Amino acid sequence: MSVYDFNVMCQNGEEISLSNYKGKVLLIVNTATKCGFTPQYDALEKMYEELKDEGFEILDFPCNQFLHQAPGSDEEINKVCQLKFNTKFQRFKKVDVKGDNAIPLYKWLICQNEKGKAKSIKWNFTKFLINRNGEVVERYAPMTKPEKFIDRVKEELKK
Repeated sequence: MSVYDFNVMCQNGEEISLSNYKGKVLLIVNTATKCGFTPQYDALEKMYEELKDEGFEILDFPCNQFLHQAPGSDEEINKVCQLKFNTKFQRFKKVDVKGDNAIPLYKWLICQNEKGKAKSIKWNFTKFLINRNGEVVERYAPMTKPEKFIDRVKEELKK
């Protein structure tokens, strides 16, 4: 099984297959617009702009499960991200990333865990680096800023 086996919902309600991203390096992030880590959107957008032409994509999944820090509709969240942070990477419908109602993608992601790392999503801005084969190669904690792992992303892009 790989990330490409999952379907997710776009903000417009259309279901798409993550197989559309085959051969790309992905960063999957659960986000919130009213979180202390929300300023990471700036660094994520900078990373995306720098690396998108090399086959890099960021998949943004807003989530309101952590102290209701992603309030509002999908459209309102998108507007905040575009106007305040000028994000251009793909944002999907708001989802649950933990518990019984977690989307299948996130249930799979947390099982792709390296020994000793958290087996659930603990907070907003947990990040998963996916290689060109659709496999999780790294997981980054919410407090890990994108500039701390950009070199690791570049390594994957060279493969």
